[in-house]
Amino acid sequence: MAQNFRQYKERNIGTTAVDMPNGSDFDSFDCIVGIRLANTSAQSITVDVYLQTNPSDANTIYYLIKNAPIPSGSSLELIDGGAKVVAVSGDRLYIKSSVATSLDAIVSVVDAIST
Repeated sequence: MAQNFRQYKERNIGTTAVDMPNGSDFDSFDCIVGIRLANTSAQSITVDVYLQTNPSDANTIYYLIKNAPIPSGSSLELIDGGAKVVAVSGDRLYIKSSVATSLDAIVSVVDAIST
């Protein structure tokens, strides 16, 4: 059975965490297979990427990376080399930057992994 890959993109992420993919939880996604973050500003930024297992409870935040520096014009491949992050129904992925409108993000997921 074929895998169902999906890609989600968000531009101009700033200091308010953005819920990716596009405000959805992982009800139908099985794992995250890629996160690419690009600094589009003229200055260095730091980024946070985290999973929240219960969006109404701030105590359920689990960072994939925290305060990661990205120089101006550079990017960070957060998940690479065949690594994966398994997502459970109800998990939410958040991305934010230390500078307003400074970050573009591409998140790749696999839906319905077959055996």
